Order: sequence, then structure tokens, then C-alpha cells
Amino acid sequence: MHFIPYNSRKKYHLSPGAAVRSGEDMIFRIVLPRSEQCSAVRLILETDGGEREDFSFSWERMQGENEEWWRLETAAPENAGIVWYFFEYDTPWGTKKLSLESNGNAVIGEGSRWRLTVCRENCDTPLWLRGGTMYQIFPDRFCRSGKTSLPENKPAAEYHSRWGEEPDWEPDSDGKIEKYDFFGGDLKGIEEKLGYLETLGVTCIYLNPIFSARSNHRYDTGDYMKIDPMLGTEEDFKSLCKSAEEHGIKILLDGVFSHTGADSRYFDKFSSYGGKGAYCDKNSPYRSWYNFRCWPDDYACWWGVDILPELNETDPGVLAFLTGENGVARHWLRLGASGWRLDVADELPDEFLDRFHEAVRKEKKDAFIYGEVWEDATDKISYGHHRRYLEGGELDSVMNYPFANAVIDFVRTANAEELRECVENIVEHYPRASLDTLMNHIGTHDTVRAITRLGRGDIGRPENGRDRGILTEEQYQKGVCLLKLASVLQFTLPGVPCVYYGDEVGLAGGEDPFNRACFPWGNENAELLDHYRTLGRIRKLCPAFIDGEFNCISSALGCIAYERNSESGSALIIANANCHGIEYTVPERWRGASTLFGSAADGRSVPLGAYSAAILYK
Repeated sequence: MHFIPYNSRKKYHLSPGAAVRSGEDMIFRIVLPRSEQCSAVRLILETDGGEREDFSFSWERMQGENEEWWRLETAAPENAGIVWYFFEYDTPWGTKKLSLESNGNAVIGEGSRWRLTVCRENCDTPLWLRGGTMYQIFPDRFCRSGKTSLPENKPAAEYHSRWGEEPDWEPDSDGKIEKYDFFGGDLKGIEEKLGYLETLGVTCIYLNPIFSARSNHRYDTGDYMKIDPMLGTEEDFKSLCKSAEEHGIKILLDGVFSHTGADSRYFDKFSSYGGKGAYCDKNSPYRSWYNFRCWPDDYACWWGVDILPELNETDPGVLAFLTGENGVARHWLRLGASGWRLDVADELPDEFLDRFHEAVRKEKKDAFIYGEVWEDATDKISYGHHRRYLEGGELDSVMNYPFANAVIDFVRTANAEELRECVENIVEHYPRASLDTLMNHIGTHDTVRAITRLGRGDIGRPENGRDRGILTEEQYQKGVCLLKLASVLQFTLPGVPCVYYGDEVGLAGGEDPFNRACFPWGNENAELLDHYRTLGRIRKLCPAFIDGEFNCISSALGCIAYERNSESGSALIIANANCHGIEYTVPERWRGASTLFGSAADGRSVPLGAYSAAILYK
């Protein structure tokens, strides 16, 4: 008889799961064949530092004639962090080992170790984002209010009076792009469109940087305490936050704290701020904020980009300025923001993240902190050690890049098992509050537009160094079709969907700057927009999408089906990534359920067209 000795993803083998609070009660169960004549079972816990601790199981019961069940009740480790584990058991023929094989399953013999994520007991992740919908806005390209002139003459800027025209993207003879294109999108423009966002079910706007800067993307901050005049004023920001609250929408800001702009009040390479920056003046109060190897021209900069000098984030002056009582973090929360997204969080040291979290919570207890982490945030190594982002006291949750890639790949290749493994790995290891608030995007300002990726696939970078992402009509229609399927997954898997502005109306584009095109007001894809509005309504209607447990029913032959189960209701999602239709036989308990999306079930099965999905509810 085939059986699995242990699976870390099954509640009857591991409860409450692989992400626990320090000191929390845990139950492990192991099942072994009677033929092994097992006399003792042990759990072996190991830390990154090599410390080992053994825990003995008790014999629990027989299951039939062939299975012996062993049980261990214990408390999670007191110290937060990553803990590795495996099992040993004694037989008349010696000690044997249970190791991780794959998909949470155990194998008798050598293999990998399982992983526990242990969080602080008093982890305080805010929960207001659960069940909502996020919307990311690149401010210069979303909406321009009624102003007729642009207020500031920026160096190397090119102003576009015609909304939506192609930016100046071709490099000069040295291969550099020296100009920054501005289209005049602003905070008032965003405020004017809050009603539109409300129809999508949006509950939170994530704004790309809005502080004064030389560029259009504003990741080269010039002044952290000043709204970029191109976008408006501090009063405009306060007005946006107030109006957004009236529409049930909160505002998250993008915090770029690993580096500043060279053209900034603090570095001032071009003497734009009176020559008092660290580059101009050896005695500048900002000198210790930066790492000069040889002042002034040899300094540490972000990924070698000399217009982005790196901040020394643990410098007392930097910490006081960014996290002090009247510092940057608290100032903008005080004016109406509801949280921060931290750019390149894996390049920010733990000391800074601790102080930033402390400052944010002091100012606003329910303010949220996202981090930009491209990998599994519970298994990320940087600065020479495992990072403790989600263990309490640093980040509340992260941008879910593993999810984005897995969803795109599933829709394009129909590999349902790979999608299942990605989702189950995240569900297994992320703390519950962080899981329920993951920023589930399928495209951002840093990636090729979703429609473009789906419509034509990934291609190599062209000789000119810029992929414009131009699609044929056939490719565009394919991209729209696949985006509809991808968005169903985005809106129903654990976490919070984050729509990149314009995706919902069919905006396509390749690499920067073509993935940051102007929102096509008046030229929207109405069918796609209606699709997104439907998904937004379903999220509000179905409480299972707030905190429902994830349970994958099947993942084979290009189709994945999973449940979201909560005390208030359950949903069954079936997604067919095949280029042909299928009939999906639903589990017996789902027969007679209501259909929220897609073709109605005929009792025993649900018909699914090519690249389509269905959502049932009970």
C-alpha cells in the first residue's frame, strides 16, 4: 500500500502550519509502515548557526493493519527566525531518516530539510488590506488635470503637450538617454479619477515616487520633504488622501531610501541646491550620509549608476532624518498616507528596517509597510544572512514576484503543477497575515506589460537596447484573452490583487519607457474593463477572498482548480489554460453551487472554453 509518511502542507501532519509564532503550540504526525517495526521517532530542529535540538514522538494509534501513527505536541521555538527540520526513527536494523523530497512530501532516506518560519509572538501586521484591491499608479502617466502649463523647468526635460504620444527613447551616440519625458500627470488628475477607481473595487492606491526629483520616475529623490512641483503641492497631496478616504481608498507611498539622486539637496552634484550637499562641500552636514572612496567623484552608487549615490542607511543623521519624530516616514503619514512600499528592500539593512517599522507604528498603528523583494521573502539571503522581513518588526508583506511569474508562465504554457508548487510553497512558509496581504501583481513599472508578455512571449532585447513591445493585432487579441485568465487567478489566489494602471483597459508596452505609457483615456478596451470590474465586484461579494484557506483540488492537463474556504463562505476556482475547451467534473460537495463567473455548472461538471475560468460560490 502506498502512503506518504509526512507532508508539511497537510494539517493532519503539521498543525497549524510551517509559519508559526514563537512559543505557539504545534502538532506533528508521522505515519510509518508496520513492517519498519519502529520503536522511536524524533524531530530534529536545526538553526542556521548549527544548533540542534531533538524532540521525541509518542505512539498514537494504528490505522488499519499496516500503518502506525506517531504524534508530537510541542511549542515553536522562542526565538524568531528560520528553523530547519527533519525526522529520525529507530528500527531493529538501525536509525533511519525522513527527509523532504518535493512538494512537502517525505522520503525515507537522504534528502532536503523542511523549513519553519518562526515569527515574533506580538507580530502586528495591519489587516485592513485583506479582501481589497490595489492599484499602482505611475503619476506622470495616469491623468493630467486641467492645468495648461507645466510649472517647473527641469534640466534635461522634454515636455509633451500631446497626451499619449511616444516618448523620446532613442539613445545618443554614447548609448545614453539624457532626456526625461514629462506628460504632466499629477495628483489632482488622480483625485479626479477616484470615482473611476472606485468602480474597479479599488481600496488602496500604490503611488510610485512623488517627491521632488530630476527624472519622471522620481527614484532619484531630490527632496524627501517636498512634493514634486510637476505633480502638485503638499495641499494637493492632503486633498488627494482626504478625497480617497471618502471613496473608501487609502494611499501608499513609494519610499526610496537606499539611495538619493545626485541632483538632490543632500548630494547636490550639480549645485542646484546652493552647493551645500555632500558632493560640493567637504563640511556638508550630509557628508556622512554617503560613502566616498575618494571625495568628491569616487563614491558608492546604486548598481554603478552615478546619478544614484547610495545612502549610508545606518548613519545616525540618515536614521534621524528618515525615521525621527518629524522625519520623512512619519511626516507623510501625518499628512494622510496610510503606509509605505520600500524600494529595493533587500538592500536596506535590518537596523534601518527595524527603525523604520518602529517610526511608522508610532505615528499610525495601522499603517502598512510593503517591501520590494523579488524572491521568497522567508528564504531570502542578503548581507550574508537570512533576512527576517516577515518575522515581525520589519515588513508587513511584500510584492509577490514569484506569484507573478508563475501565473504568467501557467497561462502561457499550461503547466498547472508548476503554478501549484509556487502557490503552495508561499502558502506554506508565509505568516498568515503577510500571506493574506501579499501584493499580487502580474506587471509593474519594472516589467514588460502583461498583455505584451502574454501576447508575444519573451524575446531578446533588440540592438538599440529598448524593447518597444509592438504587437500585431493577432498578438494583442491573444494578450487580452490570456490576461483575462491571468487576472482571475490574480483576484482569487491568497493575497491582494494589484492592478498596474492601464492593464485593465488594454495598455500594452515593452521595456521602460514603453511600459509606462499614458493612460488611454477615451480609448479604453471596454470589454476588458468590464471584466476587471466584474472581478472587483466578486472580491467584495465573497468573504472567502479575505482570509479563506487555500486548498488545491487538482493541477493536471493544463487545468488548475482550488478552493478558498472561510467560515463565512467558500469559493471554487477552475482555470483552463489549454487552447481547447474542457469539461471539468466538480467535486460532489460543489454540485449545485452558485456560479459567480464563467459558464454555469450543469450539476456534475463545468464547461470551460479555451483560456477561460469559472468561479463557484457556496
